[in-house]
Amino acid sequence: MWVRACFTSYAGGRLPVVSAKLPAMKNSYHSELVKKHASLPARVMRFETPHGEVFTPSFMPVGTRAMLNYLTPADVEQNGSQIILGGNTYHMLCSPGMEVIEKAGGMHPFMGWHKAMLTDSGGFQVLSLSKKGTVCLIEEEGAVFKHPITGKIIHLNSHTSIQAQKIIGADIIMAFDQCTPETGGREAALAALDRTHRWLVASREEHEKNPYSAYGKKQALFGIIQGGSFRDLREQSTAFVLQQALDGIAIGGEVIGFDMPKTGEIIDWVRPMLPEDKIRYTMGVGLNPQDLIDVVAKGIDIFDCVAPTRNARHGTLYFGQIVEQNGWLRFESEGDNCRILIKKSQYARDENPILPGCACYTCQHFSRSYLHYLFKEGLIAYFHLASIHNVHVMQTVCTRMRELILSSG
Repeated sequence: MWVRACFTSYAGGRLPVVSAKLPAMKNSYHSELVKKHASLPARVMRFETPHGEVFTPSFMPVGTRAMLNYLTPADVEQNGSQIILGGNTYHMLCSPGMEVIEKAGGMHPFMGWHKAMLTDSGGFQVLSLSKKGTVCLIEEEGAVFKHPITGKIIHLNSHTSIQAQKIIGADIIMAFDQCTPETGGREAALAALDRTHRWLVASREEHEKNPYSAYGKKQALFGIIQGGSFRDLREQSTAFVLQQALDGIAIGGEVIGFDMPKTGEIIDWVRPMLPEDKIRYTMGVGLNPQDLIDVVAKGIDIFDCVAPTRNARHGTLYFGQIVEQNGWLRFESEGDNCRILIKKSQYARDENPILPGCACYTCQHFSRSYLHYLFKEGLIAYFHLASIHNVHVMQTVCTRMRELILSSG
């Protein structure tokens, strides 16, 4: 059953309050601007999908292989996640295969996540695996992969990527693209841009044949702005993507999220061209909580990154306070780069929570001492509890940004 959320108080910056006596969720996609910050490009957007509505800014935890590392769907939802990136197209083609996912009724029931979901096209794997030479070869109409276990040849192109994403059944699907490498200079960026634009047109045409999933649910198609670190190419790509009249706009490329100063500069280049009523997505942003704050200040709505759970796995836990300054926020800490390394011996007898005042399940129930012990012993409980904390911090940052934008002005 669908529940529709409404704001009880814009001035107070409150999050949606749910009413239970409402009609079933609409089988549609729609996005709209709720409010802009009084002095910054930051904004709150609302978008509606067949699996629920989302209010931005919103961080998407990543379930590349149809699982959210060390977390259950209940953990993710309890930490405030409204949407996830679930099931990368390349990985799902390799395993478990489209037949298994289709038999389950799509990725939502397969992985037990029943809220909004975005999936990606496999374009990033075109970049990362092509660097290994024999694993992936880039051709003009797509990419040819060798299955990592069976050796079977997999053709990934605009047609196969879109069709696979329809079987995955995500609410937002991505046009097939070539993620632009930062090596190779302008020549490599131009080649990737040309392929991305041709593949975008073919992806849109494939999607428009039937803009629904294999299960009859409306799917939104986002195009991806490429162009590397070249302003003229980014502007050219933005104009081309907008000509396709897509549902939303992503900003991609190897540099996005990896080099945050350049990421911010690229956003500033293209933002004046972007429509107000469409969702803006920076791909791969979220190494640190401050990264979210920085891109939202520049007008971005959604973002994804594997870093919160990856950092947790390696003993890196987010530590800091969200501080309001000059009408916006920053994430500051006396710790090392707004994080603590739980493996350090200084935490062996520390009975404080990871982050005093944090409302996550881990901080409410366990000490640094206990987590230090779990980590040193390599026990699976550590990975679970640490990931809960890191994802919770990212979602808390998003909540605070929404509240501030709604109360600004």
